Amino acid sequence: MAAGVQLAPVLKALADESRLAILLLLAERPRSVAELTAALEIGQTLTSHHLKVLREVGLITATAVGRSNRYAICCDAVADPILYLSRIAAASSAS
Repeated sequence: MAAGVQLAPVLKALADESRLAILLLLAERPRSVAELTAALEIGQTLTSHHLKVLREVGLITATAVGRSNRYAICCDAVADPILYLSRIAAASSAS
C-alpha cells in the first residue's frame, strides 16, 4: 500500500494536460517561466501554479538564475518515459 500512497500524487500531477505539456517542454531542455508561458500560451500565474504542483511531487527542479528560476526535469527516470509517451501519442494520431 505504501507505494500506492507515494504514486497517487504523482499520477494526479500527470493527469493535467498543461502539466504534461510542461514536462514535454522541459524534457527537451531547462526553461524559465517566461519561456514556458510563451510556449504554452497560458498566463504566468497558471504556469507557476502548474510548476509548483510538479515540484511538490518531485518531477521537476528549480535553479535560481538571477531573479528568476530555471526549471528542469528531475532526472532521466522522468524524462525518458515522458518522451516515450509523446512518441506513442504522435504515432497514434498519425494513424
